[in-house]
Amino acid sequence: MIIIKIIYLSFMISFLSSCTKDDKVDSPLPEPEEEQKVIPYTSEDASLAFDSFNDVYYNQNAGMYYATSKNNEMAVGWTQAIMYDIIMDAYLRTNDPQYLQMIKDFYIGANNAYSQFDWEKVKYDNGWIYDDMMWWVISLSRAYEITNNQEYLDKALDGFDFVWEESYDEVNGGMIWSWKADGKVAAVNYPTVIGAMKLYKITGDEVYLEKAKEIYKWADDNLFQEETGRVADHRVGDNPPGFEDYTYNQGTCIGASLMLYLATNESDYLDNAILAADYTKNEMCNYEGILPAEGSWNEQGVLKAIFARYLMKLIVDGGQDQYLSWLRKNGTAAWNNRDKNRNIMYRDYDVAAPLITIQSYEASSGVEILQVCPPEE
Repeated sequence: MIIIKIIYLSFMISFLSSCTKDDKVDSPLPEPEEEQKVIPYTSEDASLAFDSFNDVYYNQNAGMYYATSKNNEMAVGWTQAIMYDIIMDAYLRTNDPQYLQMIKDFYIGANNAYSQFDWEKVKYDNGWIYDDMMWWVISLSRAYEITNNQEYLDKALDGFDFVWEESYDEVNGGMIWSWKADGKVAAVNYPTVIGAMKLYKITGDEVYLEKAKEIYKWADDNLFQEETGRVADHRVGDNPPGFEDYTYNQGTCIGASLMLYLATNESDYLDNAILAADYTKNEMCNYEGILPAEGSWNEQGVLKAIFARYLMKLIVDGGQDQYLSWLRKNGTAAWNNRDKNRNIMYRDYDVAAPLITIQSYEASSGVEILQVCPPEE
């Protein structure tokens, strides 16, 4: 019996090996793994994203945001200004009266936390450097535009004057980064242009326009790479610019350039904004166009929120809608990869959000994209 089996087996092996390719019967292939369906976000998703962000991070008693989902410490001061902007963008998108109330409540919380925005006290009591202050100048100016509350504008005007008095380099131009350290950074120079242009728009005072032009020229000469649109992070003394790619530097360059273009109609400003946007898209994103995952457990998680706001202004106010699908793609990736239990997003839009502690910094940028960038519908 064993001999018969061996003979049969030998025959079958010989038969199969002698078959041509066409004679063979293909084995069924394994079923391909089902790809996760990418679902574009909707207006309802944008509201859910913002409300969920508030559920996880907003401290109603303090009127400001926690640093992490553990809710054991408050976010640092300058990032609170960026999150304040997100509240305003949520209100501008929806006209929801509860978000308008949040704008007012948030100001009260920040005013209490930051020495009533007495800028001299803020400098020493809170340890803020000049870019920290300028982010708040911008946000307070926006809050005034929405609410017409004169107190917000007064604080913004005082803040701008204080930073200008302390930070402006009368000899070499540009804005000094800090009273604690040497050097000039993009993070104060381009926001100073934006702050000046906001105040120029509100007050009509040409002084702010002239200051904006002057600081922009210094930044253009010292931080902007005209061949590529790349923005240097800093420059110290006569040393060469320090190029480190950050989305918020690209974003504030876009915002400053666009605002000056809209005020002057000088095309060079718009050209720079487009170059900065192109560099971010072509050189800083991955092969799918997804923005970099900045912020490995630090405040940099908030940077893409700044970039998204000013890129959207370039799209809408600058008429550059070639970037719209790209920004939507990033918002869709972040939302599809969210933690679906808490509906909060992560700094790396291309991976599933972790189910453990997430910083408000890194969760904020996806929320901002959904507030400012309208869905496909």
